[in-house]
Amino acid sequence: MNPLTKKSPPSGTLSMELLLGTLTAFAPLSIDMYLPALPRIAEDLHSSASVIQLTLASCFAGLALGQLFTGPLIDRFGRTRPLYVGLAVYVLGSLGCALAPSATALVAMRFFQALGGAVALVAPRAVVRDLWSGADAARTMSRLMLVVGVAPVLAPLLGGWVLQYTSWRAIFVLLAGIGGVALVATVRVLPETAPAHSGPRSVRSQLGALLKDADFVGPALAGGFAYAGMFAYIAGSPFVFITLHGVPEQDFGWFFGANAVGLVAMAQLNRKLLGVIPLHRMLRLALTWCWLTALGVFAVTWSGAGGLWGLAAALFLFVPTIGLVGPNSVAIALERHAAHAGLASALLGALQFAAAATASWAVSALDDGTARPMGGVLAAAATLAWLCAFLRHRSGAAKPEPTMAA
Repeated sequence: MNPLTKKSPPSGTLSMELLLGTLTAFAPLSIDMYLPALPRIAEDLHSSASVIQLTLASCFAGLALGQLFTGPLIDRFGRTRPLYVGLAVYVLGSLGCALAPSATALVAMRFFQALGGAVALVAPRAVVRDLWSGADAARTMSRLMLVVGVAPVLAPLLGGWVLQYTSWRAIFVLLAGIGGVALVATVRVLPETAPAHSGPRSVRSQLGALLKDADFVGPALAGGFAYAGMFAYIAGSPFVFITLHGVPEQDFGWFFGANAVGLVAMAQLNRKLLGVIPLHRMLRLALTWCWLTALGVFAVTWSGAGGLWGLAAALFLFVPTIGLVGPNSVAIALERHAAHAGLASALLGALQFAAAATASWAVSALDDGTARPMGGVLAAAATLAWLCAFLRHRSGAAKPEPTMAA
């Protein structure tokens, strides 16, 4: 076991958790802030809605591949130095998006932006695993969701406000500025929690060990498919709400933000429930709720029952379940892999965003001018997540709950 797991959290833990949450929020910031602009981007770049939705798929693909690339680096060189490089790449990629002359160029630059931002997902999870374990790690991840949850609330509102006064390109300039501020804050606030060259000597052997570990793969896939359902909603909702239901661009963020508030509330409820419900059982219950509410979204999108408000209510029941699934699936997956937390965190995130990229591509490919593709892909992803929970339960039924690190 990595000796760092025996450390007590350093002084200044609150400010460090705030920064870790902000770094983790880079993905929702990058994804959500430009969502109200998708119809306008399609018009400005003379492209179709389905092509512009590929900018989301390319972002998810960049986040997936970027995490696989940076995971071994943060095990070998520590948590902070790869963060500095990744955030610098993120800033350059954001400026490239702002200057993109065509839809194809925007798709490419979104991929480059996401490659840089990926390290902001890997490093915080590794730092949490360096300092906490078991249910404590899940509670810490839930606290980070307080910060992460603010991004989906404010980002689309901020994006809609920017659109009222200037071009969609200003949204990416703003993201570049946020990346620059985060880089400065990381240099000043984040301590190094793992020494250089602390990671495994053979990445291939450690990767093989991870992929053979049901205690890692089961929760990782379950969490990944659950996130894929949420990202199917993210990919489809701007056109469903703005184009199909006529919601003004500046008001779209209120619908989006309500779901984000619910997600944060569930993440905080998760901290309390972990005091009375074992971690593995909590994940299975959360995934069951996720599946049932996804079936509700599917029914509404295919029947049209309730119109705009029926759809909004169904999504409000579904999206907050991710606040229960996310922290618990991450904590369980990383529990037994402290010695190579960077690689495990990277593979975990890559699986999640690969599933998200596939879901967003599927929403685009199945586009038929209705909300049905969004509802169908969302329900399929949640069903796969639930099946992973069932298989994890069967394979792990005889295993005890993991113990906390000494």
